Amino acid sequence: MSALIAPSILSADFANLERDLHRISNADYAHVDVMDNHFVPNLTLGLPVFERLAQVSPIPLDAHLMIEDPDRWAPAYAEAGAASVTFHAEAATAPVRLAREIRRLGARACVAFRPATPVEPFVDLLGEVDMLLLMTVEPGFGGQSFIEGTLPKIRRARRAVADAGLQVRIQVDGGVSRETIERAAEAGADVFVAGSAVYGADDVAGEITTLRRLADGAHA
Repeated sequence: MSALIAPSILSADFANLERDLHRISNADYAHVDVMDNHFVPNLTLGLPVFERLAQVSPIPLDAHLMIEDPDRWAPAYAEAGAASVTFHAEAATAPVRLAREIRRLGARACVAFRPATPVEPFVDLLGEVDMLLLMTVEPGFGGQSFIEGTLPKIRRARRAVADAGLQVRIQVDGGVSRETIERAAEAGADVFVAGSAVYGADDVAGEITTLRRLADGAHA
């Protein structure tokens, strides 16, 4: 599967989110980090803002819910227009039921893992989700450095998906840039969240194209 680029609007100008969504219109998704100041020590935006962003975004929204009680809240993001809804394995009480509900509402279901959370307990449930998000930094803040120790975990996840004969995407989030994207792609990732690397570039659209090219080259 070809590489997908999902710039994180956590690095965008929050006073000009509609403008900054259009600046990444050549990306595959806009990655929207929803933080509640409980599951992670930061607070960003919630459902009303997300719903409005879905109405004006030129590309699909990828909702990453770093929140407590996703069993209650995640379906509402699918209803609000998310193309993909990600909940954390550490926070969900009934992940299979939640994934099925997200899919029923028309969005892709994704489960996320902190760097130290193993994916192995979820291997037998891969058929219930469309994507795994393997955090390559600790969730909660943008601008962190890529954790190299997550690469073996990406490889194990990719092998598990291949062994199951499934088309499950593997997304990485955190410290993704020109310097790290090829290693993540070689390990098996095919969806890449990049925040500061994209929005901090002089040519935002050009940086998205470059990141996609580097990832596709590593897959070749």
